[in-house]
Amino acid sequence: MAHRPPLLLIDAPSLYFRAYFGIPESAARTPDGSPVNAARGFLDMLASLIRTRHPDRMVCALDHDWRPDWRVALLPSYKAHRLAPEGGEVVPDTLTPQIPVILDVLAAIGIPALGAAGYEADDVLGTLATTQPGPVEVVSGDRDLFQLVDDAHPVRLLYVGRGVANLDDCDDAAVQARYGVPADRYADFAALRGDPSDGLPGVPGVGEKTAARLVTRYGGVAEIVAALDDPDAGFAPGLRTKLTAARDYLAVAPQVVRVARDVPLSELDTTLPKAPADPDRLLVLAEQWNLASPCRRLVDALAG
Repeated sequence: MAHRPPLLLIDAPSLYFRAYFGIPESAARTPDGSPVNAARGFLDMLASLIRTRHPDRMVCALDHDWRPDWRVALLPSYKAHRLAPEGGEVVPDTLTPQIPVILDVLAAIGIPALGAAGYEADDVLGTLATTQPGPVEVVSGDRDLFQLVDDAHPVRLLYVGRGVANLDDCDDAAVQARYGVPADRYADFAALRGDPSDGLPGVPGVGEKTAARLVTRYGGVAEIVAALDDPDAGFAPGLRTKLTAARDYLAVAPQVVRVARDVPLSELDTTLPKAPADPDRLLVLAEQWNLASPCRRLVDALAG
């Protein structure tokens, strides 16, 4: 049977933040001096991914709610350190105006970009990865998305920790080699270990190796907590004390880390176009925002 091209699911915020910090503002500006470094870098990333992964479908996922109330209700520290004084996420002043530019170009090209009220981009990605026909390749620099890897569907994570030119193409074996746990236990592992970048404290004194050993021996967080009540469960006294003290945190943390798989999404055509949906609009945007070169590279990649 012929190998079907993949559905490429793009974690748009992950990539445009990476582009913003990876390209100096001075290297990409409009004639009036407005920086377009994030837009330029993001479009070039898409072109590179299309050329190298040969997808026939693509969706860009958006953060319509970067810090959902339901996650904060479970764990108030969730992303609290990234909360701006006036509310909302701390985003560089010169990045914010570039996001509508990116969305305008995607619309002119015909690549769908969508989010969902009350959910993060991760949740949109999780839902699409679960419900859309495989193969699926998720592109992100967010470690939490290792939990989406599923050899049976199949779903792979193209991890951009070293950039789009040096993707880590991860199946379940790669997740196990990296963290010592299978992908379907990554959320439990992450809850135990914690993640300061998300305001996830973890269990004090439990690092990656201990978290992996616990998951391997007992299973998920629920099974680990249940085993605390068994005097013969084999915990070292100090570790049992740490886990017992963290019971309240462990009761909610896995749900916070776990990506939603059932987000209500509007119907969409995931087919990757071979040419721009609105070429005239694309030309206007390319000229207005000094994005002619990256737009041309993206169009060439589509036609490829």
